Amino acid sequence: MVRLRGFGAGETLAAEADSVAVIGLGRFGSALALELMDSGTEVLGVDTSEELVQGMNGRLTHVVRADSTQEDTLRELSIPDFDRVVVAIGSNLEASILTASLLLDFAVPQIWAKAVTDAHGAILSRLGVHNVVYPEKDMGRRIAHRVRGNLQDFVELGDDFAAVRTRPPSYLVGKTVAEAKTRDNLGVTITAIKRPGGGWHHCTTDSVINGDDVLLVTGPTRKAERFASGL
Repeated sequence: MVRLRGFGAGETLAAEADSVAVIGLGRFGSALALELMDSGTEVLGVDTSEELVQGMNGRLTHVVRADSTQEDTLRELSIPDFDRVVVAIGSNLEASILTASLLLDFAVPQIWAKAVTDAHGAILSRLGVHNVVYPEKDMGRRIAHRVRGNLQDFVELGDDFAAVRTRPPSYLVGKTVAEAKTRDNLGVTITAIKRPGGGWHHCTTDSVINGDDVLLVTGPTRKAERFASGL
């Protein structure tokens, strides 16, 4: 496994593949960095706030107070050596854009950047950022889907395609997956079933849909939403 090394006296940080730099340690950046750490990924956290840096000290592999809009600073942190860098800066759009531009100049293979508005995201996309994410908007949409009905979870997988976790509509209870004909009639596919007290398992055409099951359903977003609403 690649290691984050350095930060001893007179040393700079050295990084190779399989480690991640997270620039911006606000709510989104810190939550992402800690989740990466929990999954076994080594993380370099960077922020201009001494308070945020101190708050993450000892929780990340390395955490540094630094200005990510300065090319020399990023080079000292060996940011060009990272395969994956996340720009989680949200409150300072200029800093977000300048940082993303430098990462593109470094030819970092995978750049993820947080956008706080559609205009911000459009600029990042035009620059060439590989992955632009809208955490506040995406979470709001996800919660809204859950509030609206029987849907337990909602994840968009791409343009107009989603996976939903939901209780089965009453008109399908007691039918097999083959009898339900959800793909033909509703445009969605039941891919897995979770029984009460059990785990998930891939369904077959003979799997019977029970009223207390939880279904994992995939399909075009609107059709998946309609299925979860019981229509």
